Amino acid sequence: MVVFALCTWQVVTRGPVLSADERLGHQLRNSAFPQGLAEFLADAGGMLVGPVLLAALIVWQWWAARRRGGAPYWWALPLTTGLAMALVPPLVSLVKVLTDRPGPPVMGGSGFFPSGHAATACVAFGACVLLLRGASATLRAWWWLIGLCVVFNAAVGYGLVRRGYHWPLDVVASWALGVFLLWGAVTVTRVLLRRRGGAQAP
Repeated sequence: MVVFALCTWQVVTRGPVLSADERLGHQLRNSAFPQGLAEFLADAGGMLVGPVLLAALIVWQWWAARRRGGAPYWWALPLTTGLAMALVPPLVSLVKVLTDRPGPPVMGGSGFFPSGHAATACVAFGACVLLLRGASATLRAWWWLIGLCVVFNAAVGYGLVRRGYHWPLDVVASWALGVFLLWGAVTVTRVLLRRRGGAQAP
């Protein structure tokens, strides 16, 4: 939240970081990276990809719990990660209205801070990694999933900036918000499990 607050402060006050941010944004937009691939990566952060995958994983865990008996309170982490995902659109929309940051020249208009696509991808795919760990994935496999999640989110962020949909700082702030929401989901899960008989949190 410190990172998110600092980014927001720079946007609201038009701080010195914004000049460097916009220069970097222009450089990335003029790079040789293929626009078609950048568009694909940017779209991968939309509501029809990560949230749908997360919903499918939650349904699969519910089905597996019913079929095999499941661990006690298996629903705690799916519930909190689902709530974290549901909080992304209203939180992002609220900050967009409050900051009213102008978009890159390609887009025009205002209300571009933070990036909804970047926040959606961060929370959705991060939550999937958490749920897979909760489903007893091996520690080595889990670290591979974390690495893939980080690389994928970096690619989505790059695609958003390359296509001129956002400034880099919009993306960084969204990552900070997303990590905070995921941390909150895990923290609430631990509290729920402790209160429900001391079960071990995922």
